[in-house]
Amino acid sequence: MCKTKTSTDVVTPIPKPRNKSPRPSKTFSDSNSNSNFNFNSSSSSSTTNNFNITNEYSTNLFSKSSNNSHASLSSLREALAENPHIYDFSEIRSATNNFLSKKFNSSSSSTSWRSTVRGRDVLISQRKLRRSLELQQLCDRLSLICRSHHSSIIKLLGASVSGNYIYLVYEFVSGANLTNCLRNEKNPSFTVLCTWLSRMQVATDLSHGLDYIHNFSGLNSNVIHNHIKSSSIIITEHESELPICAKFCHFGTAELCGEVEENRDGKVKKIEGTRGYMSPEFQVTGIPTQKSDVYAFGVVILELLSGEEALRFVINEESGEYKRISVIENASQAVAGGGGGGVRKWVDRRLKDSYPVEVAERMVVLGLQCVDENPEKRPDMGKVAGLVSRLYLESKTWAERIGLPTDFSVSLAPR
Repeated sequence: MCKTKTSTDVVTPIPKPRNKSPRPSKTFSDSNSNSNFNFNSSSSSSTTNNFNITNEYSTNLFSKSSNNSHASLSSLREALAENPHIYDFSEIRSATNNFLSKKFNSSSSSTSWRSTVRGRDVLISQRKLRRSLELQQLCDRLSLICRSHHSSIIKLLGASVSGNYIYLVYEFVSGANLTNCLRNEKNPSFTVLCTWLSRMQVATDLSHGLDYIHNFSGLNSNVIHNHIKSSSIIITEHESELPICAKFCHFGTAELCGEVEENRDGKVKKIEGTRGYMSPEFQVTGIPTQKSDVYAFGVVILELLSGEEALRFVINEESGEYKRISVIENASQAVAGGGGGGVRKWVDRRLKDSYPVEVAERMVVLGLQCVDENPEKRPDMGKVAGLVSRLYLESKTWAERIGLPTDFSVSLAPR
């Protein structure tokens, strides 16, 4: 029997259960954020407010019960991919066993440990602060850098500061740096990048990653990387559907460590660089620009094509003098030879002449354009990324035409 209006009026509606706020996976402690830094700040509230969500949604949440709103905000804030963590220094000490754990990497400028922080596999990099930064200034920079997302950039998760050192926490990416992939000291005749397509894949990833940093990161029109070199590029295997993927390390390191600073003239000055990757104008002025990034990228491309070091010195046993060998000079001589013969002799012999010569020539020319002594003649990374993508597609068509497998696989396992 159908219910009449009268019968339905007396039915007491059963209230629907309210959805519980999602349980936050981790708790963000405002007290931790205040204790991480040994800087002078006016109040601890500035740190907390820096990462508060101040849109209409958060206002509506606060209009409800305080407990639910705090839980919701904490969960939402933790879930945001671009939300940087301000780690308490005790977390860094605990993760590194008071810095007694085995070091993952060590150099004159940084020391790294692989560890687990807040349930994530991370790489903790210790770097020296070049100059003091205000707490709010450091938080703002960290927030901007962590906002960048690209498959060719290793993600910065957060940071902690103690004394004269800053500890940068990156997501850990399994793989090997490009230097070791190209030049294996134990087995010089072997390289994981043994096919032309694998090297074109690396070039494509790097060109699009640097194009993103320069033109699409959303930071500002003058954002630069500053640490482009083969040892700061990680080659990973089996990510998504791609056999390999190339990723930039250390994006934002110069900004956070105080290696660059805006002067009264609106210019920035970098304290140090890497020999072989510094553009001529940067060696003179010490001022890095996007054009100096393009120069370093060009050096990496020439390394990738030849397998040679960017710059090395060989001693003459007879005279006892050192001879300077530059990958740029060798590439220029190869192109000057004309007819493709010079380039064919110069390209890495471990590729066994199995590559489209015309494409290789255009890649060498592109690399030399990027390292032009006149910064105004160097191409924008948008144009570089477009050209590299076209050359990659031409290489893939060439491989399909001659019957080479295009779904190549590599292994980064030690040999």
